[in-house]
Amino acid sequence: MLRMLTAGESHGPALTVVIDGVPAGLRLDAARDIDPDLRRRQGGHGRGKRQQIEEDHAHITGGVRGGRTLGSPVAIGVENRDWENWRVPMQIEEAGFRRKRVTRVRPGHADLAGMLKFSFDDARDALERASARETAARVAAGAVARTLLREIGIVVRSAVVRIGDVTAAIPDAEQLAAAEASPVRCADTSASQRMVAAIDAARSDGDTLGGTAYVVAHGVPAGLGSYTQWDRRLDGLIAQALCSIPSVKAVEIGDAVVAAASRGSSVHDLPRWDSERGFHHLTNRQGGLTGGVSDGEDVWALAHFKPISTLLSPLRSIDTATGEEANAHYERSDICVVPAGAVVAEAMLAWVLAVAAVDKFGGDTVSELRRAAAEHARASTALR
Repeated sequence: MLRMLTAGESHGPALTVVIDGVPAGLRLDAARDIDPDLRRRQGGHGRGKRQQIEEDHAHITGGVRGGRTLGSPVAIGVENRDWENWRVPMQIEEAGFRRKRVTRVRPGHADLAGMLKFSFDDARDALERASARETAARVAAGAVARTLLREIGIVVRSAVVRIGDVTAAIPDAEQLAAAEASPVRCADTSASQRMVAAIDAARSDGDTLGGTAYVVAHGVPAGLGSYTQWDRRLDGLIAQALCSIPSVKAVEIGDAVVAAASRGSSVHDLPRWDSERGFHHLTNRQGGLTGGVSDGEDVWALAHFKPISTLLSPLRSIDTATGEEANAHYERSDICVVPAGAVVAEAMLAWVLAVAAVDKFGGDTVSELRRAAAEHARASTALR
């Protein structure tokens, strides 16, 4: 069983992720396999000054020897360079610690909810962990999952298809490469330029923008997930994972919204068989998932991000210390996180698929995993 646990605060010394259940024998190198995704997460037009401070690099501190996983837990640290500027308010030791309370909570952030949950009188005790900075650790874990998935032919990619009211069509597999060259990770050049302009306009107004990221996995074999229990359905697991990303408030599997307004005769994917492709579908409107099980088509979804809650022109809120109305606290932040959020969505989709693949194919080693996946592919072809 593949498991992940992250720890660390936004302005603490570092973020940490521990990944249990990685098969032995997986070639894993921080600079080659993890750092590129960490850099992609830091990019994108609309990001704040924090990204000029940080230079995220993964430090593997356990579970790897000689460039290969050992089957034991893989531990990865990502240092926060901004920690040097926050040593006093984020001091770990009790001796000499003096708190500078944050009490003017931000609408839309976990400030107030966290204070109410844990009975904090200082929003910083909540906002530091609730911060999207935590996703750097998840991207590191997702990079490990992505490396594992490549062993069985699965590739995960993404693109931005909306920022504010600027939209772009969902790109096909050939068009996706163009997203990597876009400042907003949009494959449509014209829409990309308009998205940049929309972000700049929001910045000038002291505001923020949300949007939508498209995430897709190619090469997913049929049979991952299960319809036998509600908590093993792959579509539900993907929706939960994507919705756990800060600012994501809705997840759409395939053409779900269009399907909800259509007749069944126009939306269901029709299965076919031929000697070259085996079983396949004429369309893929259901996102490669049927009954909670992958059906052999690309697995794809849309993650919808709300505008982030820290505004240059703060919203009116309350001061929890007095109960009176006040401007919300301002914390250095971004204008739009959707381009970076798309990279996080890749990581979370890769993670869920890796968990499902390990569950399906098992094995203590990568070679066992590959053999089981290959045998499953042969058995699926022979099903006819």
